[in-house]
Amino acid sequence: MSLLAQPLKLPNGVVLKNRIGKAPLTEGLADEMNRATARHVSLYRRWAEGGAAVVVTGNVQVDRRYLERPGNVVIDGNGGMDELRAYAKAGTANGTELWMQISHPGRQTPRRVCDHPVAPSAVPLALPASAFAPPRAMTAEEVADVPRRFAHTAAVAREAGFTGVQVHAAHGYLLSQFLTPLVNKREDRWGGDLAARAGLLLEVVRAVRTATAPGFCISVKLNSSDFQQGGFSNEECLQVVRWLGEASVDLIEISGGNYEKPAMMGSGAKESTVRREAYFLEYAQLIKQAAPVPIMLTGGFRSKAAMEAALGEGACDVIGLGRPMCVDTDLPNRLLSGETNSAEAYEDQIVPAKAGLGWFCLQLIAHGDGRDPDRTLSGDDAIRGYVANEEKTAAALVGR
Repeated sequence: MSLLAQPLKLPNGVVLKNRIGKAPLTEGLADEMNRATARHVSLYRRWAEGGAAVVVTGNVQVDRRYLERPGNVVIDGNGGMDELRAYAKAGTANGTELWMQISHPGRQTPRRVCDHPVAPSAVPLALPASAFAPPRAMTAEEVADVPRRFAHTAAVAREAGFTGVQVHAAHGYLLSQFLTPLVNKREDRWGGDLAARAGLLLEVVRAVRTATAPGFCISVKLNSSDFQQGGFSNEECLQVVRWLGEASVDLIEISGGNYEKPAMMGSGAKESTVRREAYFLEYAQLIKQAAPVPIMLTGGFRSKAAMEAALGEGACDVIGLGRPMCVDTDLPNRLLSGETNSAEAYEDQIVPAKAGLGWFCLQLIAHGDGRDPDRTLSGDDAIRGYVANEEKTAAALVGR
């Protein structure tokens, strides 16, 4: 049996049918009240039928005041339970595990949806202020409310029919901001040494576990490193992984970087790393030694040979696929059947390269609308289409 086709038993007893995971991808398909829509049903049915063992959703926010983008789904007293149930039913078809990624963007909240973002400390992003307003430091009461919000969102996800959640503590979002001393300069119980900076993440995990049930999967997405001098380091990551293992999480997805240093997109990667495909492979090998928790490794995989090698070397337990599945939702089935031995590297065809984010987001919208993806979409058209979609979606938001 191919290594990709082998099942995997998680610590809570849930069995993944194979070793391919659809990595979380922000969709931007919510309605004007940040509720799920028929577009989610269409998109996630395609992914579930496509053969991945586990499908992780894009950012579902825990606080409607703070969005990663205007089309986020949010669970914050805004209704939409019937829509969430339909979403979960579609995404769990074909024996698929469907995990809701739950998140708070912190200072990475675009100005088009929030002029007053929050962060552990009042440290602005090193990005244009026209795109991201400077944040204010959260009060102690606001920080203490974060675990409650994550736990509430997880409980609603379980009630709706999702089979697990992924707590987003990577890519520079709020929990990641608490982990890094570059952003977390607090002098209370939430700042200082690593134990204090990791305190909020661990509180969130414990709260989510209490609010759900033993058979409900809890994953954490964690940076192997922020790749910024003085930031969250790989050595610190290894210690946090040990603590997460003690907290009985069921799987950790490894990635890296943030908006300022987008390593998760391959930015700055050495040519040898790109050829090897897995951007964070060496880090994953170290992390596997730190805690007996299954690891999903995401970032750069394109060939079946590289995926099988990573599994065979014991660097990870699940292969995470992101950008290729924005276009080819049935890629896992084709890899497992032997119909193909590689994923298309669409990012290499997009000119200019900065159009990549918009290009892939527009493919998700096409799937949500029941259309075929547009593989011939130009980079310039992708930029224009993406910006127009974000502005239109932000203008339509009501009740915030």
